[in-house]
Amino acid sequence: MFKFQLIDLQNPWNKGKLIGQKPPLKPQEIWAIRVRLQMAHRVRDLALFNLAIDSKLRACDLIRLRVSDIAPDGYVASRAKILQRKTGRPVQFEITPRTRDALMAWISRSALEPEQPLFPSRQNRPHPLSTRQYSRLVKSWVAMIGLAPAGYGTHSMRRTKASLIYRQTKNLRAVQILLGHTKLESTVRYLGIEVDDALEIAEQMEI
Repeated sequence: MFKFQLIDLQNPWNKGKLIGQKPPLKPQEIWAIRVRLQMAHRVRDLALFNLAIDSKLRACDLIRLRVSDIAPDGYVASRAKILQRKTGRPVQFEITPRTRDALMAWISRSALEPEQPLFPSRQNRPHPLSTRQYSRLVKSWVAMIGLAPAGYGTHSMRRTKASLIYRQTKNLRAVQILLGHTKLESTVRYLGIEVDDALEIAEQMEI
C-alpha cells in the first residue's frame, strides 16, 4: 500500500529558514571569536576553531582526525595530509604556529594518545565529536560575537580561509588544490566567485 505525503503549499518547508551557501567569516570576526575563546579558557574549542580555519576540511574529515594525523612524532607538524572521506583523494593542509600552539595545549591538557580522536566526544571518549556536535559549536562561536547562528554553519569554517586566499591572490587553481576539489568549476561554485566578482565590478561603475 502506497503512502502519499501532502505538500503544504501555504507553509513551505523552508519558511523562516535561511537556505543557500553559508558565508565565510571575516578577518575581524575570526579574531573576535579567538579572543572570546581565549578569555573563556575554552582550550578545546580554540584548537578546533583554529584547525577548522587552517585545514579547510569538510566537517566529516575534520572531526575524524586522530592525534597521529597532525602530531605523528608527538609534536604538531606544520603540514598534514589525509584522505578525504567524500572523494577518497588525498588533501594537504597547513597548520600555522598559532594553531600548533593551541593544538599542543589541547593535546597536553587532555593527555590524548596518538591513536585517539583529536577531538573526542565528551559523552563517548573513544569516539570523535559528531558532525551535529561540531555544527552546534560553530553556531555557539558566531553567537558569541553577535552574529545570527542560523546564517552560519560548518561550511562557513571550510570556506573562510579559502575565500581570503582567493581574494588576495585570485589564484583559483591554488584554492582548488587546498579544498581538494577535482574540478575547478566546483571551486568557483563553492566560493560563489562569479557572483561576488560581478558585484564588485558593478559597484566600481559610476553612471
